[in-house]
Amino acid sequence: GANFSHKLIILEVVESHGCNSKHKVGDRLYFDAFGNLLTERCPKKVCGYSLNGAMMMVFAANEMLFAGIDPNQIRFKPAGCFDVGLECGGWGRIVLELRVENVEEVGP
Repeated sequence: GANFSHKLIILEVVESHGCNSKHKVGDRLYFDAFGNLLTERCPKKVCGYSLNGAMMMVFAANEMLFAGIDPNQIRFKPAGCFDVGLECGGWGRIVLELRVENVEEVGP
């Protein structure tokens, strides 16, 4: 198989409104090319509910990498937690945006 050890899948918070987990714009969730959350690179607390939408994006990026397609060409890059947001009686809401970067080594 191909070597994707230099690929980093990043989901960056681009919007945050009243997030109960205190995620703020600029926070990033890091995954390797195989869908593993790289916990040592992530915020100390990661909202588990945000991972629902995030994992669909990570899966799409993963599939594109394995198919030899640049995942940064995904047309719909935002994903959100499934919370309805404060204005609708929820706990808060964040929007994550996907990108894939090359790094020297993925590691922790």
